[in-house]
Amino acid sequence: MERQRRCACRLLGRRGRPRHGQAPESRRTCPARPTLGGSSDRMTKTATRPQLNAAAAATFLIFGINGLVFASWAARIPAVTEILHISSGQMGTLLLCVAGGSLIALPTAGHVVGRIGTANAVRGAGLVAAVAGVGVALALLAESVPGTGVALFFFGMGIGLWDVSQNIEGADVEHKLGRTIMPQFHAAFSGGAFLGALIGAGLAGLGVGLPAHLLVIAGIVAVLTFVAPRYFLPHAPAPAPAAGESKEAKGRSAWTDGRTLLIGVVVLGATLTEGAGNDWIAKAAVDGLDATESTGALLFAAFVLAMTAVRFFGGRAIDAYGRVAVLRTSMAAAAAGLGLFVLADDLWVATAGAVLWGAGAALAFPMGMSAAADDPKYAAARVSVVSTIGYIAFLAGPPLLGYLGDLIGIRLALLAIMIPILGALLLAGAAKPLHAR
Repeated sequence: MERQRRCACRLLGRRGRPRHGQAPESRRTCPARPTLGGSSDRMTKTATRPQLNAAAAATFLIFGINGLVFASWAARIPAVTEILHISSGQMGTLLLCVAGGSLIALPTAGHVVGRIGTANAVRGAGLVAAVAGVGVALALLAESVPGTGVALFFFGMGIGLWDVSQNIEGADVEHKLGRTIMPQFHAAFSGGAFLGALIGAGLAGLGVGLPAHLLVIAGIVAVLTFVAPRYFLPHAPAPAPAAGESKEAKGRSAWTDGRTLLIGVVVLGATLTEGAGNDWIAKAAVDGLDATESTGALLFAAFVLAMTAVRFFGGRAIDAYGRVAVLRTSMAAAAAGLGLFVLADDLWVATAGAVLWGAGAALAFPMGMSAAADDPKYAAARVSVVSTIGYIAFLAGPPLLGYLGDLIGIRLALLAIMIPILGALLLAGAAKPLHAR
């Protein structure tokens, strides 16, 4: 048995004891021991190393395409206001249409994934999002505000299911690999968003219309979300409860779990921070700093690039110092960057603030997803709950900031998210790994 344990550790590139300087709450434990709510036997038998590598690469790609889709929309919000001749508050109403669609999809996403698997869920979600993107493009060509709102509603449904599905798949891959990799998946999202922001800035500078831009993106989404999920881990239906065990592993019970709800509150603060930056940095730069639309898109790109870099390398910091310490540091950095961006009078100083803001916003959401999935037995239900709470804030918060922006200006309105940032800072301890509690 001991020989098997050593072989399993060597296979996954891990040793049975933590490295020098590693915090006790770190998730770097030998996968041969029963950690994270599962055993190495179950982990190593459910997927081979080539399957895990292929699943990780496919998940990375799906996160990246998700970010590309989001940024293709977010980076060109100023163009939407111009095409439809609407104010920031009216733009906020359109963003609420996205939130409304997601609110329908998010609470049921865990159940959908449990029934059809993450691969089919991503395929269906990608198709809905692509068709809705075509609808948005056609509505903008017709300069129809109601048509744009309806299309955005279905866009939100597709994105909501897509987001939960990719996070469940990412958590499954992370557990089976036995190391922190979720931030790198979210780095793929940020990288896709950065690429989308650059494309948006370039097309805006060249005078290419947003409808044509969205039609091309819709075609890319339809193809890649159909092909990439074939490499996801095989779908295994949830096992029936053991004798004498209640059926509370179902998704509804996760809403009564105190730790899951506290993690949800932390993620709420994190997603408000990220969502406000994604939706309003470009607009705030145009309105508050007299920047051009392309310059505003580049400022958004700087915000996303900072998130991408920190997410790509942040897993090492989490393994070395633990989730809680990194989470608190992240929220403090986000608060400092936000304040600098809002209060700066110079474009370069505001850009530095946006970079610090993006760096601080980078790791909190992926850490929340990992924390929710600490026990694989309840991972799908708890990730669905935390995702629902987080994405409600991610999608509904920015529109509310738009309404506030009509009263005091969108740049100053961004200071309102200081409150949830501080809340996440205070409640960061809820994300402590289960095996370290």
